[in-house]
Amino acid sequence: MKQKAPISVEAPTGAVIRTAEAARVLNSSIRLLVVNFNRRFHNELPDCNLKCKAHGKDRKGFKRFQCTQCKRTFGEPRQNLFGGMCISPEKAAQILGMLVEGISVSAVERLTGAHHGTILTLLAHVGEKLERFLEDRIKDVPVEDVQIDEAWSFIRSKERNKPEPDDPATGDNWTFVAIERNSKLVLAWHSGRRTSWDTLAFTEKLREATDGRFRLTSDGFGAYPDAVEYSLGMRVDYAKLIKVYGTPRDGEQRYSPAEVISIEVVPVSGNPDPAKICTSHVERQNLTLRMSMRRFTRLTNGFSKKLENHRAAIALHFAHYNFCRRQQTLRMTPAMAAGITDRTWSMRELLEAA
Repeated sequence: MKQKAPISVEAPTGAVIRTAEAARVLNSSIRLLVVNFNRRFHNELPDCNLKCKAHGKDRKGFKRFQCTQCKRTFGEPRQNLFGGMCISPEKAAQILGMLVEGISVSAVERLTGAHHGTILTLLAHVGEKLERFLEDRIKDVPVEDVQIDEAWSFIRSKERNKPEPDDPATGDNWTFVAIERNSKLVLAWHSGRRTSWDTLAFTEKLREATDGRFRLTSDGFGAYPDAVEYSLGMRVDYAKLIKVYGTPRDGEQRYSPAEVISIEVVPVSGNPDPAKICTSHVERQNLTLRMSMRRFTRLTNGFSKKLENHRAAIALHFAHYNFCRRQQTLRMTPAMAAGITDRTWSMRELLEAA
């Protein structure tokens, strides 16, 4: 019987070898490719347990090392605080510090050199954590006088120009805010539509954040009385402050506020003090919101394009406002005035706490 000729393959060196050696050569070639791949992307120490030598730096300035036995290179261990993003805490604090001062994402990109997508990814990651941080730290706070209001903005397009009319993640968006009059502490916030359901979700957050009986003042929005009664019940002395606006003057119909011609005070529940019925402080907070966030600035193209980034930016703003921003009238942060903390936090401390 005639014996079959052995199958031959060409090795990387160009020599011809037999079938028994072909598998070993191919496996060696595959292992060589894997090693070369790991040399480029591997960031963990090899298993040689030998002393390694310095091997320069990568393109981001981090040190690299090389094993003296297997010659594999690897980067120094890094602390990933931002979901695996390769960004230093100092750079992250710089980027977020610019965002809370009213600088747009594109301007931050030009000033810091960080990629546009990196800035938005960092904002979304940190904002989600800060939203939970605020809910955990601001809870059962003793308060005396609370004011609530809502600020308008829009996502992707205004309500009348929505490409998909039934999409709840685009169009008009309202940010409900509750602030304590004396400490200026933002107790709760909620981003959503101006509906009864979103109003109830907001008052439920206010219930979790406060403790004891207190005065409450809102504007004339019709969904507030039922939501306040359901969430807060007999804990509040509640009144509405309704402002009646006149007809806008010529040439100012679109961009200038109408003149307030009268104010009507409507007690709703409990025994509200007429001298304390006021919404000026929360309306001033709405101005701070618009001045400190490019997404809320009118007549610009810095508006939010995604609901997730919009919520993250709001959470970042209120966390910075409560714990990092000193009030000129109080000479301390709202969190210090409310007894939640004893110092002014830096942006780096806020990121580590979240």
